[in-house]
Amino acid sequence: MEFSVVYNIREPYKMEITRIGTTPTYSQSVLHGNTVYLSGQVPWNTKGQSIRAQSTEVFSLVDAELQLAGTDKTKILSIQIFLSNPEDYAEMNVVFKEWMPAGSAPARNTICGVKFPNPQWSIEVVVVAAR
Repeated sequence: MEFSVVYNIREPYKMEITRIGTTPTYSQSVLHGNTVYLSGQVPWNTKGQSIRAQSTEVFSLVDAELQLAGTDKTKILSIQIFLSNPEDYAEMNVVFKEWMPAGSAPARNTICGVKFPNPQWSIEVVVVAAR
């Protein structure tokens, strides 16, 4: 397999960085070229509820943030899922499979045993997607 990269030395390589939903400490998403980086999405409205409810909310938040950035879940390149309780993995995975369209599964890792700043959160999801 061959790859070639062509640079135009007369026009420096420039990519604009756009921040969406910026606060003093983070941005909800950052767009760089054709890549979208989402901040961790947490269950604001379902905190303390079942992992199914929290997972459903968090994946819906991912959908909303991706839409604001001009893309969708079929273009997710990688997803990191953080869980406080390893026993929640199976139920979260059921929700994930319902949410993710067939054939669109991204690179993924799941980290369990996480201690969140809010003890009522059971899940956080971080996404990198193409536009």
